Amino acid sequence: MTGSEVFVAQSDPMIERGVDQIQLRGLRAFGHHGCFEHERRDGQEFVVDLNLWVDFAAAAASDDLATTVDYGALAERVVAIIQGPPRNLIEKVVSEIADEVMTDPRIEFVEVVLHKPHAPIPHPFDDVRVVTTRQRREAE
Repeated sequence: MTGSEVFVAQSDPMIERGVDQIQLRGLRAFGHHGCFEHERRDGQEFVVDLNLWVDFAAAAASDDLATTVDYGALAERVVAIIQGPPRNLIEKVVSEIADEVMTDPRIEFVEVVLHKPHAPIPHPFDDVRVVTTRQRREAE
């Protein structure tokens, strides 16, 4: 498909744009979160998945990073939270991440999953994760 054919398809009135998403999966960082003294002392790896709903039509048209969410910069902000001050609960950490993501006014909705794969559980398990969402309210 040539560039002109792509433009025709994008401007075809019979084609409705769907919902755009940017997904960042498996972002890893070391933190010291948890209720137990050994968790705060020794720390452990945490894993984050982000699902952003954002209209990136302007970015698709312009091919300019300034017109979309810079997921590299966003990853840095998320890692800073994980590596930041210790929290007792991962519910607090995942909420801080979601609130930070929503500081970008272009993001309409976010789902944040925080995994704690080495949680102190004395039985075999695959994963512990907490999930939260944030949604921008429509202007009234």
